[in-house]
Parts: sequence; structure tokens; C-alpha cells
Amino acid sequence: MPQDGAYLKVGVAAHAFIRLVRPRGLGHHGAAMNVLSDIILPAGRSGIDLALYILLPVTIVMLSAMRLVENWGWLDRLVDVVAPLLRPFGLTGLGIFAALQVNLVGFAAPIATLAMMEQRGASDRHLAAAFAMVLAMSQANASLPMTAFGLHLGATLLFSLAGGLLAAAATTYVSGRHLSTGDHVTDQHPHHQHRSGPKGILEVINGAGAEAFRISIGAIPMLVLSMVAVTALRQYGAITALSRLLAPGMSGLGIDPVLLLPIVTKYLAGGTAMLAVMDNMVRHGQISVALMNASAGFLIHPMDLPGVAILASSGRRVGAVWRPAVAGSLAGIALRTLLHILWG
Repeated sequence: MPQDGAYLKVGVAAHAFIRLVRPRGLGHHGAAMNVLSDIILPAGRSGIDLALYILLPVTIVMLSAMRLVENWGWLDRLVDVVAPLLRPFGLTGLGIFAALQVNLVGFAAPIATLAMMEQRGASDRHLAAAFAMVLAMSQANASLPMTAFGLHLGATLLFSLAGGLLAAAATTYVSGRHLSTGDHVTDQHPHHQHRSGPKGILEVINGAGAEAFRISIGAIPMLVLSMVAVTALRQYGAITALSRLLAPGMSGLGIDPVLLLPIVTKYLAGGTAMLAVMDNMVRHGQISVALMNASAGFLIHPMDLPGVAILASSGRRVGAVWRPAVAGSLAGIALRTLLHILWG
């Protein structure tokens, strides 16, 4: 009987130990599963949907149109006509091509053009002006997909042109006036890698489609990671706490506190990450179409940490003029911000 009592005590102790430990183990497991099911999977699905069903088709259409214009030789004719008009702003023919690329393809597209300008002997002042213009203009990888949310594309592109020209002029005559002006460029036309010979329309479209697919697939990691980060911050209350902290200051500046998350995401992680955040906010009714259009001037451009770093990597001399380029781009972004507020 004493032996049975000892067994009983051991059994009771073991049962108590299991009850003590088991909930904790299950709790950790359940928490991990909640993170997977409540944050990662929905955020990942949203990021992939955005890349495949919004970014991809828009990129295919715009890139196909640009490649056709390029293949038919119309782009060179446009450069010949427009280049003399834009020379007072400090822009060359290649600078015009960079403007078309950032507006119709994406913020990274002008990298090759900036590198080409450097290799052909463009002056530091011309490089800085083109760099500033690109930083201040609307980036197609954000603006074109956002038309599906209600963004006014016509006004965005028009204001983008105005902001880009002001940024180039501000760099040429103010922030970059100390830069050298020795220009040794003899050919202001881009070398079109997509014009290797006569091509049919179908061949050009297929090539543009393949390029658009690579661009869209390449954007998926950033989209998914940004969506996961935003969902986690929102679910654990970090966004609410930060909004309460910064709301008085933002209200004093006339900025709607609901824009806090897109602003922080945009300037730290770039336009693609901001696009993912904006998509999520529009889907949940957290931001109006009017507010999105009014904020497009200071949210849709490559002047953020990733944008400046990536574009500055175009070449040694391009990277050396990033300070006057960034300073000049601020004037263009300020103009775009004002125009969008007045329009919106």
C-alpha cells in the first residue's frame, strides 16, 4: 500500500508537471502558427497578387509601347526635336531618354542611360542635372500600377515633367553650378540594344513581355517582405503607437496622419514597398482616392534611400554628383507636391 501511495504521488506530480509545461509548449507552437497564418501567408499572397495581376500587365503594355516606338525609330526623332528645347534646363538628348525611361518603365531603367552619358564624356553638370531630373520624376513601377487604385495618370505624368525640368534647372544653375561643364559628347542619341535588325511587331512585343516579366518577378521579394513587415507592425500595435506620437506634428504641418505608414515605408524601403503598403490601405478603405492623388507628389519618385543608392551606382562620376543632384531634386519634388495638392 505504501508503494501504491508512492506511485500515486509520482503520478500526481507528473500530471501537474505535464499541465505546467504543456500549455507553454503549445502556446509557442500556436504563436508560431498564428504568425504564419495571420501575417506571412496573407501578406505574401497580397504581394504576389500585386506583382502578377497589377504590376505585370501594366509593365507589359507600357514597355511594349516603348520598345515599338524605339524599334521604329520614332524615339530618335523625338530626341532630335525636343533636345534643343530642353538644353536651357541642362538636359541633353540622353537625358530626355532617361526621363522617358523613369516615367514609362521604372526608376532603375535610367541606370544604363546615366552610365552611357558618363562613358561618352558628358560633363559633371549634365550628369547631375539628369540625375536630379530622374530623382524628381514619377517612377513608373509605382505610378502605373497605382492607376488601378484611382491615381490620375495624366496629371501625374504632366506634373512629373514639370518637376523633372525644375529639378534639372535647379541643379544646373544652383546646387550644381560649381560642377564642370566640359562636355565631349558627339552623339546624343541612345544606342538601342533592342534594334539589332528588322523586327516584327510580335517579336518586339514578346521581347518586351519577357523583360516585363523579369521586372515583375524581381519586385516580388521586396513586395512580400514589405507587406509582412507592415502587417506585423500593424498587428502588434506599433503603427498605432507611432501615429499617436507623431500625429500632432503631422497635423501641424497639414499632413494627414494616415499617410505616416506610406511615408516611412517609401523613404526607407523605396517606391515598390510603398506601392505594396498603398495597395493594402486602399483595399481596407484606410485611405481615400483623393488623398492618394494629393500625396502622389511626395510619394511617387525615386528620391529615397534605395533609389539614390541604386542610381548613384551607375558610374563613378554619377555617384560623385549625388549631393547636388539630390538638392536639385528637392525643388522638383516640392513643385510636384504643390501641383498635386492643388489638383487633388
